[in-house]
Amino acid sequence: MSGLAVEWVDAVGYLASALVFATFCMRTMIALRIAAIGSNICFVVFGVAAHVYPVLLLHLVLLPLNAVRTFEMMRLTRRIATATKADLSFEPLRPFMTLERYSSGQVLFHKGDSADRMFLISAGNLLVEEVDVSLGPGDVVGEIGVFSVQQLRVATVRCLSDVELMSIAKQHMAEICFQNPGISFYLLSLITNRLLADLSILDQRRIAADLLRRRA
Repeated sequence: MSGLAVEWVDAVGYLASALVFATFCMRTMIALRIAAIGSNICFVVFGVAAHVYPVLLLHLVLLPLNAVRTFEMMRLTRRIATATKADLSFEPLRPFMTLERYSSGQVLFHKGDSADRMFLISAGNLLVEEVDVSLGPGDVVGEIGVFSVQQLRVATVRCLSDVELMSIAKQHMAEICFQNPGISFYLLSLITNRLLADLSILDQRRIAADLLRRRA
C-alpha cells in the first residue's frame, strides 16, 4: 500500500472505533443501533482494505443483525405512536372475558383481597367505598390491583344495583397488551387518571376536615 492508502485505511479504522465508542454514549436504542450499523460498515471496509479477515467476518455478521433490530424497533415505535392516537376497542379482550352477575348490595371485592382479575362494567353501578366514587357502564374496575406489585385490591367495591360485569383474568392481560399496544396505553392512562382523581378527592376531604377543626 502507498502511504496515502495506508492513511485512508487507518482513518476508516479510527472512524469505526469512534462509532463503537459513540454507542456507549447513546441514550436511546434506535440511535445506538444506527451508530452500530455505521461502525459495522466502517469495520467491513477496514477489514477488506487491511486484509483483517476476523474483523471483516465479525462485522459482516453483525451488520444485518443490527439492521434487523433497528427495523424492528422503528416499527414498534410507529405502532406505539399509532396506538396512542387510535380509538380504543375492547374487541381483542372479548374472547378472554367471562360474564358475571352480582346483586345490589353485594361486595365485588374487599380491600386487601387478591387481585386475580379486572372487570368491565356492562350494566349497573358500583361504588368504590374508600373514595365514595360511583362507576357505571363502560368503566373498568380492578385494574390497579391487577397491575400492582403486590397484586392486592386497593379498595372495597360494592354494587349499588344489580350489576353485569365482563371479567378477564390477569394471566391473559400480558398477551393482550403485547398484541394490542392501544390497550396498554389506555390502561396506563386509566390507572394514572384514577390515582390522580383519588388523590384529589382525599386532598379535598383533608382540607375540609382541617377547616372543620379550625371552626370548632
